[in-house]
Amino acid sequence: MKFTNASEKFATARRSLTLPHLEDETTSIADAFTECSHGLHELNADDLDDGARESLRKLKELMDTTGLADPSLGCLYTMKAGLLTQDQKAELSREIDYLANWFDAKSRE
Repeated sequence: MKFTNASEKFATARRSLTLPHLEDETTSIADAFTECSHGLHELNADDLDDGARESLRKLKELMDTTGLADPSLGCLYTMKAGLLTQDQKAELSREIDYLANWFDAKSRE
């Protein structure tokens, strides 16, 4: 099953964003970033349809840590999560939800 790992990781990412947050919101978003990263690790974008590719592009843009430096050697995803606007958080949630559903459906084909 080609998309099983991505399906599981994106489902976990979606749960990380669901209220109430088990930890603070920034940590929950950073956890979702980590899960998405793990879910995309072995993924080939050529296997996705246009909608999933576009959603993935938006997600990667939201997760991008280029230009961030963490002098405390903590997590760049935590830094990035703390910088997201409310609109970006809403978009992140939509993209993760879309991809979680897409990977779930494809993993059962």
